[in-house]
Amino acid sequence: MIGPNGSGKSTLVNCLSGTLVHETGTVRFEGRDLAGLKPHERTRRGLARSFQLPRPFASLSVADNIRVPLLYAAASRRGRHLGEREITDRIAEVLEAMALTDRARHFPRDLTQVDMRKLELGRAMAAEPTLLIADEAMAGLSNSEVEDIVALLIRLNETGITVILIEHIMKAVMQFSQRLVVLVSGRKIADGPPAEVVRHPEVERAYLGQ
Repeated sequence: MIGPNGSGKSTLVNCLSGTLVHETGTVRFEGRDLAGLKPHERTRRGLARSFQLPRPFASLSVADNIRVPLLYAAASRRGRHLGEREITDRIAEVLEAMALTDRARHFPRDLTQVDMRKLELGRAMAAEPTLLIADEAMAGLSNSEVEDIVALLIRLNETGITVILIEHIMKAVMQFSQRLVVLVSGRKIADGPPAEVVRHPEVERAYLGQ
């Protein structure tokens, strides 16, 4: 999903995740209306998100930041208590997937910008979602770091997780996306295959500056 600043992308994400309560319309996920469900309840249903500004638990290690969603979201989704060995193994799996194994005992303050982004995605993934909304997961990263995050999101998608990418970096958008939606002033102006959408005259005028 792309759109100029102020187009409503983050507002839409907040409505989907339950941070904001929408006044009209319906949010349905896997055939169920999410009306009235709080953010943590939506996460337990399988809808997880990352934030533009990473929000780790600063006083917890990287590994323990992964432990929290395992205890309070993944366990609920599985419908049972997770044993310590199971939690430890799952933490290791998530850290390996995020290329953070060697940072397990570090604290968020010790991480680089790209590792902080990976931790943010790892915390979302530890909730074991079926849908991940990645809100500007590459903001402020270098070209090589953007490539790292794109590759990571592709690997997650290949495991069967649906990913909605909210992003301004068009190279990443075109490399990752199978479907592209464009918002302008809270209105969807285009929706379809990325190569076709970016050639849409209204998209060129509103977003690409042509």
